[in-house]
Amino acid sequence: MKTRLATMAVAAVMAAGPVMADLVFPSLSYRTGPYAAGGIPFADGYADYFTLLNERDGGIGGVPVRVPECETGYNTEKGVECYESTKGEGSLVYQPLSTGITYQLIPKVTADGIPLHTMGYGRTSAANGEVFSHVFNYPANYWNGASVGINHLLDINDGDLSGKSVALVYHNSAYGKEPIRTLEELSEKHGYELSLLPVDHPGQEQKSQWLQIRRNQPDYVIMYGWGVMNQVAIQEAANIRFPMENFIGIWWSGAEHDVTPAGDAADGYKAITFHNVGSDFPIFEDIQEHVVDKGLAAGAGDQIGKVLYNRGLYAAMLAAEAAKTAQEMHDTADITPAMMRDGMEALEVTEELMTELGMPNFGPSFSVSCENHGGPGLGGITQWDASAGEWSLITDFMESDKEVIQPLIKADSEAYAEEAGVEMRCN
Repeated sequence: MKTRLATMAVAAVMAAGPVMADLVFPSLSYRTGPYAAGGIPFADGYADYFTLLNERDGGIGGVPVRVPECETGYNTEKGVECYESTKGEGSLVYQPLSTGITYQLIPKVTADGIPLHTMGYGRTSAANGEVFSHVFNYPANYWNGASVGINHLLDINDGDLSGKSVALVYHNSAYGKEPIRTLEELSEKHGYELSLLPVDHPGQEQKSQWLQIRRNQPDYVIMYGWGVMNQVAIQEAANIRFPMENFIGIWWSGAEHDVTPAGDAADGYKAITFHNVGSDFPIFEDIQEHVVDKGLAAGAGDQIGKVLYNRGLYAAMLAAEAAKTAQEMHDTADITPAMMRDGMEALEVTEELMTELGMPNFGPSFSVSCENHGGPGLGGITQWDASAGEWSLITDFMESDKEVIQPLIKADSEAYAEEAGVEMRCN
């Protein structure tokens, strides 16, 4: 009897069509450790978007999505272990949210044929698709961010920074060091004086750096921080009465939890971004209906609309649209990592698409190509309003200085290719 029932079940499944495996998008998260305050909302946004697609749309192209989450604690060794333990599940793309993990995974994903998306972080020169076949960092990278910050300073100084001084307060890691060369090149071009102030992990001790800022009185401070370092820096800036409107963080230094500990003193602080802020987008109504109200939210539901939740949501959306592109290119819904890579390389994001997704003006329009894995390199400036308790996008998305950045990308990527024995592609 059991055998006959099993045979009938198999026959029914075959009659209904082929069974497709889940589309797997691993989440290398960090809900614990010194950077959990940033890791949690990103992971929530990433998971909730895919849950929305499952609940509202039946997955992507009719195939359910699965998001296995592996805790890294923002630890490079654990991040690599998470990759190794999940890559055999048919994982389509990895987004480790860590520059340290990214550097370790670049040769691994290339050998394994699995794409890696490091949106706004990681190895900047991976934007060169001629060298990095499986790594993507669209729509913007750290060097774009540094240039956008300087472009904003040019805008508010009538295009002239000669004689001005800029201090870079940075996390003393591969991440924090990324913008140094770009800012040095831009200082030569625009005539400002650059000073470098590293802050060791986790960033709670910054007295000496801010005493130096008080003594030298730079006109502007740019910060590449993460975690508690941001909170401490903003409070230290307030303590020495540094003008907040002259203090600009990169996108990893511009979330709600970075500014709220300083209270009203953080008012006017600015941060660079490559996506919009707030919850005034139609997609959040769908998330409320299909995810939160059903009790399926990844977290407590209190992060929705916050900066890093939006960033996780945006990252998931870009992954989903690349998967749809791959499905169309290869005429199959059950895509492989190799097909996913093709979809990422052919991705085109238009304002029309963003509007259809319920995310109008959420991020810039862009396309990816074999040569360009980094997108347009656009960025905008947000500003914190302490009284309202919210961020506002105060500029349009602006271009970064490609005349400075592209030669740096070319030189760094070609040096990597020579060292790693990588053959140039796209010819």
